[in-house]
Amino acid sequence: MTSERLSRACLVCGLPLSGALAAALSLAGVRRSSRNPNCCTRCNVHIEEGRLVELTMVFADLSSFTELTARLGAEGTYGVVDKYLREAAGVLTAHGAFIDKYIGDCVMAFFNVPVKREDHAAAAVEAARELQLRLPALSKELGQDLRASIGIATGFARVGRLGSDDVKDYTAIGDVVNQAARLQAQARAGEILVAENVYARVAASYPGVPREVLVLKGFRDPSAAYRLKADGTAGEAAAPAPAPSGPALTWGGFLLALAGGGCLGKVFLGSLALSLGAGSGSALLAFALWLDHSPFRVPLLIAAAAAAAGSLGLAAREHAQRRALEAKNGCVVVTPSEKRRNLLVAGLSFAALLFVAMELALHSRL
Repeated sequence: MTSERLSRACLVCGLPLSGALAAALSLAGVRRSSRNPNCCTRCNVHIEEGRLVELTMVFADLSSFTELTARLGAEGTYGVVDKYLREAAGVLTAHGAFIDKYIGDCVMAFFNVPVKREDHAAAAVEAARELQLRLPALSKELGQDLRASIGIATGFARVGRLGSDDVKDYTAIGDVVNQAARLQAQARAGEILVAENVYARVAASYPGVPREVLVLKGFRDPSAAYRLKADGTAGEAAAPAPAPSGPALTWGGFLLALAGGGCLGKVFLGSLALSLGAGSGSALLAFALWLDHSPFRVPLLIAAAAAAAGSLGLAAREHAQRRALEAKNGCVVVTPSEKRRNLLVAGLSFAALLFVAMELALHSRL
């Protein structure tokens, strides 16, 4: 822990956090907070409780954790991760962060709560940079190649104690938390991946970093981000996702679905049966004179009958498959909308066949 860089007094109320007076206050339960060492435990509990505030969120994850576990085993990995988390927490709190929680080999922290500071985004980036710079020395000490991937985002979140009244359950909830976590997931080992609004506040210290557009899991719109390295240079942008080389549904897939793919084939044939069957049944209306003398009459009737029969066949096939799965205790829950759709398709198919039969019967009498 970098205690020489911590405040000697609570930044909120001014109570001493070191020295003889601090020792006396500790007897009354007021001491330096372990989660935010720059304020006392009393202020740490009450400040910003349950409020929506702007903060900068940091996720710092130890890279290659799975490979490390496989090589060192549980006992060896525990010691390495413990050292890393202690180092990361010390660096972050020295810059004013509040340690939210540890998630395996990842530390989650945020800036600007409970201790306010205007430069919270810049402080988060500087803390991340210092952590990256310290890892080579820690790697040498432990005899392991330790590198971290870090994600940083700034935004509004609701802070407070979640699920209990215990101070250990003090946390932040909001999109900014998810964004920082997703950025960390896309950062490479040794990189600091920051959101656009974070980079805007530190651009002078990291000039010329190219803007990168990422698709973050759980976010509908693409997010702009910037890759930074501890030496102040830009990280290498990720390769763009390859564009699809063809349509999402090929003709082969369409024909396969039409031949027996359940919903798609049944809905398509049901619609075709209705349109063609209604067209042939229009012989009952003024359109009958044209249809009776049209060269398309026979092909139209054949197509309508085939579409209706195919639709009924697919419905029967799907029904048989569901019965077979039910017999095997499969998951075949039929929703009310599916039932209505099946009944509608069956009704349209029977109507189409009826229209074709009426057309044939009327024409045979002429």
